[in-house]
Amino acid sequence: MENRTTLNIKEFLDRDEQKDLLRLLTAGSVDDGKSTLIGRLLFDSKKLYEDQLQALERDSKRMGNAGEHIDYALLLDGLKAEREQGITIDVAYRYFSTNNRKFIIADTPGHEQYTRNMITGGSTANLAIILVDARTGVITQTRRHTYLVSLLGIRHVVLAVNKMDLVDFSQARFDEIVAEYQKFVAPLGIPDVRCIPLSALDGDNVVERSARTPWYDGPSLLEFLETVHIASDHNFEDFRFPVQYVLRPNLDFRGFSGKVASGIVREGDTVMALPSGKTSRVKRIVTYDGDLKEAFPPESVTLTLEDEIDVSRGEMLVHSDNLPTVGRHFEAMLVWMDEEAMDPSKQFFLKQTTNLTRAHVSDVRYRVDVNTMEQAEASILRLNEIGRVRFTTAKPLFFDAYTRNKACGSFILIDPITNNTSAVGMILGPVDEKDMTGEELPRLDLPKLGIGPEHYDAIDAARRELERQGIAIEVIKQ
Repeated sequence: MENRTTLNIKEFLDRDEQKDLLRLLTAGSVDDGKSTLIGRLLFDSKKLYEDQLQALERDSKRMGNAGEHIDYALLLDGLKAEREQGITIDVAYRYFSTNNRKFIIADTPGHEQYTRNMITGGSTANLAIILVDARTGVITQTRRHTYLVSLLGIRHVVLAVNKMDLVDFSQARFDEIVAEYQKFVAPLGIPDVRCIPLSALDGDNVVERSARTPWYDGPSLLEFLETVHIASDHNFEDFRFPVQYVLRPNLDFRGFSGKVASGIVREGDTVMALPSGKTSRVKRIVTYDGDLKEAFPPESVTLTLEDEIDVSRGEMLVHSDNLPTVGRHFEAMLVWMDEEAMDPSKQFFLKQTTNLTRAHVSDVRYRVDVNTMEQAEASILRLNEIGRVRFTTAKPLFFDAYTRNKACGSFILIDPITNNTSAVGMILGPVDEKDMTGEELPRLDLPKLGIGPEHYDAIDAARRELERQGIAIEVIKQ
């Protein structure tokens, strides 16, 4: 009997480990019911413990905002200020699982002043649930949150039309809201948008389909979350392997450790190391559980190569016939997250994949009004503002456009004095050097100096060392 019980537990754990993970965020205006919806989702899917239920019932009577109902929002609004005001201030994360999938939910705040909190919560999300109140429909905050979701590259959106019980579950009202939202969202290019009528407080269409919406023939919210296809959201075409660590446990082993950011790498593939341009073949793909024949995102592996080539942290392995953009100048959409306003004269640290370099803002093209989507002239950005910005870095970066490759198209700016994260950015693409301020790199013309090819390896090693120190030079070899 004991062996059978042990086997059942092992089978359960094995099945649980094989479930895929869906990361989602909720967004919406104040009082649209985001926290209530997630609380109801946890409650109706039987994912709460007895002590949590008892505390929830007790707190609902003492400080709830749902009248005679249980206030499910208290499951997520844990800060004292949140409970006093009945609003969400910081991002609250909740984990739960069903028989089909595991979930991590980020409950993000609705206020414009907490835009940076929403960006933080949505940076890793696969799907966004945007709530609207059936009485008020699509409002300014709905448009703002949808724009932010599209900016973050989230490909799956659920428009949850909440509080349908307050409009007598009117199909005409639901259709009106859906039509208005689809007209707004069309230019943003979000590929998968699903609209669901529900009542978070009463549980209609949250876990089970409701008899009060016979005109709605789509899935309940949980059904959709369990079945939405997210595997194809990864970029499996462009192999990018930012090197995080050089693993050298003994004289007989030298491997490059990191996470596969995108693409697929197979044993025997020809790879190129950037920035050196040296090529080799993948000898082994090593993991703790044994060697693999291939690796894909988001697996963390160690690659060993057939040839001894110099590769360090911050550099990248790619397929030689599929290269990222390599350059010091690029444009990006930037979300300013620091209390201190942008100082264009300041040199920031820019962290992109495992690469760290100094960078400065060359030009602010415009600022976006997130409420109206209008573009306005700006020279700096302040807290929670979003703009299109040009950057110049001290050494070349290896990047793709964010829309194609999130991992290699995103970065953070770090204030060198306070060490605060000043901003997060999504790269749009490279900028031609002649379009910048006219600055040119110091040049080292090897043929003019009489330096032959036999010294090129030493010159390249010295150049890379200078780049690690934030000093960039251009080397001309022929």
